[in-house]
Amino acid sequence: MRALVSVHDLMPASMPAVHATLALLERLQVAPVTLLVVPGAGWDRAGIATLRTLEAAGYRLAGHGWQHRVTRIRGAYHRLHSLLLSRRVAEHLALDADAILGLLARCQAWFGDQGLRPPTLYVPPAWALGAVPRQWLGAAGPFPLYEVFRGVIAAPGGQLQTIPLLGYEADRALRVPAIRLWNAVNRRRAAAQGLVRIAIHPQDPSLRLGADLRADLARYRHRIDYADLLPAPAGAASGSSSSR
Repeated sequence: MRALVSVHDLMPASMPAVHATLALLERLQVAPVTLLVVPGAGWDRAGIATLRTLEAAGYRLAGHGWQHRVTRIRGAYHRLHSLLLSRRVAEHLALDADAILGLLARCQAWFGDQGLRPPTLYVPPAWALGAVPRQWLGAAGPFPLYEVFRGVIAAPGGQLQTIPLLGYEADRALRVPAIRLWNAVNRRRAAAQGLVRIAIHPQDPSLRLGADLRADLARYRHRIDYADLLPAPAGAASGSSSSR
């Protein structure tokens, strides 16, 4: 069983919790780990230096929106999504397609401007890509891979690979049974598919499903990188595969 592990919401205010989560992952020998960085969250020089240190230590950095919040709700679907799922962080849902593409371009450029490697992966806040068609991503999107709620999109052709998703953000008691049911269903799907996503938010290890998170990290020990999902280059030998 292969697993993709990510830590969400890297912002200056969340970094103490991020460091605690990464310390846990290091103790459990979890690698590789992808870190989802919010570029427009007000990083200072010390924060950028921390990101460079994490990158040098082998963590993969990915883009994660621009500000990770919205100032207005755009339409009934966005309002419902905000109430049930995203809590006013799904900034793509407040934008039209052109504005989303502009946000993607700013996000990708920011990493290079800070002396960081251009990310392979982009994850919209709350996994909500919004109004931009998948087929546009290959021509106009700057990232090779995009993660959404259902799975991962390879931009060159816009193909979506559905991958079960496990989450643990149970910061209220009412969320515990719903997330546990969701995770149980997706563990069964993952057993049939052989691949699962483990999405960790910085506070998750200390929340109500922290033990579930630790159990899943112990259960799924064959971890891979998101870059392993990229299509093989044209002309690559058929039948070749990653040893991971």
